[in-house]
Amino acid sequence: MKKLLIRVLIGLVVLVIVVVVAIGLFLDSAIKKGVETVGPQIAKVEIKLDGVSLSLLSGSGKVKGLIVGNPEGYKTPNAISVGSASLAVSPGSVLSDKIVVKSVRVEAPEITFEGGLAGNNLSKILDNVNATVGGTTDKAAKPESKDQKGGKKLQVDDFLITGAKVKVSIKGTGGFAAPVPLPDIHLTNLGQGPDGITPAELTQKVLSAITESTLKNAAGVITDAAKGMVDTATKTATETATEAVGSATKSVTDIFKKKKQ
Repeated sequence: MKKLLIRVLIGLVVLVIVVVVAIGLFLDSAIKKGVETVGPQIAKVEIKLDGVSLSLLSGSGKVKGLIVGNPEGYKTPNAISVGSASLAVSPGSVLSDKIVVKSVRVEAPEITFEGGLAGNNLSKILDNVNATVGGTTDKAAKPESKDQKGGKKLQVDDFLITGAKVKVSIKGTGGFAAPVPLPDIHLTNLGQGPDGITPAELTQKVLSAITESTLKNAAGVITDAAKGMVDTATKTATETATEAVGSATKSVTDIFKKKKQ
């Protein structure tokens, strides 16, 4: 009888592990699909994710190969590229209406600033996100859609972006300036209230911080690249005008020479 009970307990433990693993695999694919489906709806750009692995037992997870594309009209391959990121969630919240994310750590993302006189790719994506959210994070100031009311909410206690570098490409220069390192971007206590925050609101806060830090820390490179483009254009225009005047002067001189002859 005792041996039978032990076997039953072992069988139950194995069954629980199988169920947890199965749910974990389902969640991994669901998260990947959600990012690649909902992300473009929020940012209006293509978003790709290589994979997600999340353990329901420990609450730890990994995100690999996140690519945020560029808006239409921009030529660089993408706006943001993340090789890997780690996260820790409260396991008990995964299947609830509000998922509690204890920490997110994004390692060494590559950010591309592509711009010109008419604006830049990061600000354009942020404008898209702001339009999706409603231009404000004040829940009392904007009506919530049915999807927002019934969808998953988030709480993110700690969000860290570290080791980020920005590549600057000014339209018309035909290349990239030297990468500019960004200081750590650290966001805390997001969605602490009972209502949490939506994925769109989280995207808004993170992208706003990235865009602000990029514009602040890469301002010198952006200005120098734009100035170089203007100087080149001015030099070219001056040389063209000088050549035109020289050609016209030579033509007039030739005419007088012929008359004298």
